[in-house]
Amino acid sequence: MALPDITALARRVLPEMTDDLRRVVELETPNDDKTLLDAGLAAIRSWLVERLGEPDEARRYDGGEHGDVLAVTYRGTAPGTVLLLCHYDTVWPAGTLAEWPFEVVDGRATGPGVFDMKTGLVQAVWALRLLRELGLSHPSVRLLLNGDEEIGSPASRPHIERLSEDVLATFVFEAAQDGALKTARKGVGLFEVTAHGVESHAGLDPYAGASAVHALAEVVPAVVALGSREHGTTVNVGLISGGTGRNVVAARAWCGIDVRIAEPAEMARLDAGLSALAPSDPRVRLTVSGGWNRPPMVAHEASAALFERARAIAAAQGWELRGTAVGGASDGNFVSALGRPVLDGLGAVGSGAHARHEHTLLDHLPARTALTVGLLHALASDGE
Repeated sequence: MALPDITALARRVLPEMTDDLRRVVELETPNDDKTLLDAGLAAIRSWLVERLGEPDEARRYDGGEHGDVLAVTYRGTAPGTVLLLCHYDTVWPAGTLAEWPFEVVDGRATGPGVFDMKTGLVQAVWALRLLRELGLSHPSVRLLLNGDEEIGSPASRPHIERLSEDVLATFVFEAAQDGALKTARKGVGLFEVTAHGVESHAGLDPYAGASAVHALAEVVPAVVALGSREHGTTVNVGLISGGTGRNVVAARAWCGIDVRIAEPAEMARLDAGLSALAPSDPRVRLTVSGGWNRPPMVAHEASAALFERARAIAAAQGWELRGTAVGGASDGNFVSALGRPVLDGLGAVGSGAHARHEHTLLDHLPARTALTVGLLHALASDGE
């Protein structure tokens, strides 16, 4: 079947896809609510069975205090396996849906998590369903759903890395960037610098103390100076707190730091720079905690070849697919850092991630779902 015909079929089922999107968005899955995450994953599991039947393999991994990981495999008609990565958690707290319900107006679907990334989950499932309906050859599909992506995937990372080891490719259904796939992403470091001073009365005995607040104010410029436009490294001190009163020489102060890097080598430089921080008052002690949340997703040969294949498939459908580098990170960073081929940003076209204007443009769903169908069909020959 010609690729434009696949797009036409996807367009005919758009109302069903939209109904499924409503169904998934109306499952509130805030990343900090284990009870709702568990209920949401159970409901998604039931929906998968309705759309695709019982999987050939299924395993649910305990996420501890975070959302569990569900990995299901549907056996293909060709050798090899492709991993589809989707997260079901959102940043939106419980109760958001009551004041901001799912709604479609003039082709724009809105609601908590609709863009990041529940549309991508619906696209992934419907791509496999259309492959089956069309009888197109395809590798086995391993769908991994995790409930802790929005907080850095602390529980799901080892499962992502392990389950991407033996696959032909990994597709990440995060939202697109103005329609473009995300061919490079920055790595993320989350750090805290804490100053431990000596407390005293600011009026009666000011020189007996050593202010943690003053010391932290000294080192914050040095922290920010670790950024480098040349290397694509940004450093943001986004949180700062300390002290107990205006008339108290502060015993403790801390700041929260967000670091984004485009080059892996920057990790070592930033680590060294943070470790070398020192206030002028030797009575104040600094500690640095936190670490690297995700390595950068750097374009490499395997992923570049996969992107070129995707671009050719899009062109055969009659549209131009672009690639772009972004500052945000995803679970694709873990896969890319291991040198494995990955395509990211296969999900929704729209905007407003983590904001009240979050929305998906439904007209793009058919073509992007057909793109995944075409990619899975094309990879059938790679497993032979």
